[in-house]
Amino acid sequence: MMKRFFVILISCLWLAVTLFAQSNKLIRELESKRGALQKQIAESESILKDTKKDVGSQLNSLAVLTGQIEERKRYIMAINNDVEAIQRELASLERQLHGLEKDLKDKKKKYEASVQYLYKNKSIEEKLMFIFSAKNLGQTYRRMRYVREYATYQRLQGEEILKKQDQIRKKKAELQQVKIAKENLLQERESEKVKLEEQEKEKRTLVTNLQKKQKGLQNEINKKRREANQLNARIDKLIAEEIERARKRAQEEARREAAARKKEENKEGKSTATETAAKSKPLEAYTMSKADRELSGNFAANRGKLPMPISGAYIITSRYGQYAVEGLRNVKLDNKGIDIQGKPGAQARAIFDGKVAAVFQLNGLFNVLIRHGNYISVYCNLSSASVKAGDTVKTKQSIGQVFSDGTDNGRTVLHFQLRREKEKLNPEPWLNR
Repeated sequence: MMKRFFVILISCLWLAVTLFAQSNKLIRELESKRGALQKQIAESESILKDTKKDVGSQLNSLAVLTGQIEERKRYIMAINNDVEAIQRELASLERQLHGLEKDLKDKKKKYEASVQYLYKNKSIEEKLMFIFSAKNLGQTYRRMRYVREYATYQRLQGEEILKKQDQIRKKKAELQQVKIAKENLLQERESEKVKLEEQEKEKRTLVTNLQKKQKGLQNEINKKRREANQLNARIDKLIAEEIERARKRAQEEARREAAARKKEENKEGKSTATETAAKSKPLEAYTMSKADRELSGNFAANRGKLPMPISGAYIITSRYGQYAVEGLRNVKLDNKGIDIQGKPGAQARAIFDGKVAAVFQLNGLFNVLIRHGNYISVYCNLSSASVKAGDTVKTKQSIGQVFSDGTDNGRTVLHFQLRREKEKLNPEPWLNR
């Protein structure tokens, strides 16, 4: 009897610990995700401070400040999602607690009825009279078993009540822990909102100052646009050349396969001219080799998981596409990729396995193109390149150092693009942030 009691008690404790651990696991997972975002914000804040302190260009300061504001908004959104997840967990825990309390009430009611029954039939004489008043031996045995089983039932009822009481205690503790986690999150959200308001106020002040320098600002934008057009024209030309080389490789591979197939067919003497024609494809259909097709598939399968193309702390200061700079009249940007500001000494790194298609210099700076099947990643504004055309690279491999502008007190910006052949893609959805 005692052994069975201990087995039941250990089982109920294990169940309570399991239920308690589930909420703990949820909270730990949410904290881990927010921790990564917190680290990113802390690192990007250090870049923001350096920029405001050292860089004279207010336009660059605006870009960095805007990037920092976007990071903080992203973090606040993550907190909102975590609050909703914890609220759902709270509702689930409250439903479980209500069910346990209801179950406990039912078990207590049944236990009370069994105690009252035993109280009315408590004496040994009454139990013996009940047993021995049986009409035959079979009935005597059944009555003895009934008395024994009823006593066991009563004991188990008591054990079940103890188990439910322990589960309720654990569940209340778990509920309290989740409530505390929710309160901490709400406080953190309010703190982040205050910081966000301060940064947006600072941004408005900076925009106001820039509005007073509209002519100089427009000249600066035009200069950057001319440089970007020059860079993009060179990239487009090199990509077109790389596509042509890939097409020729694919055609050559197709020719070799067709020749080998024809040789095999002639040797066996089985295929007809019709079958041969059915198996053949026009050379124009071959734009990628088998190796390129396989690499393209692997690259596409890693959408959203690719590493950032820069090492260390970073802020995305200019996003993909055409957009107007908020608060500035007639200031429009057209970015074919994204601009990522890091710290001096930051390395450009390959986002996936591939082969270096081209390395070229423009205005004294290096630019690297890496082919990943029919995808091409582009890394611009490097002070040095550690790879050359034809090199095979691995994911996260350093391919050069990002240029730090000594005249701009070390401003370090990587311009990054992503193409699918000639098609320009927004890199952000492909990167793991």
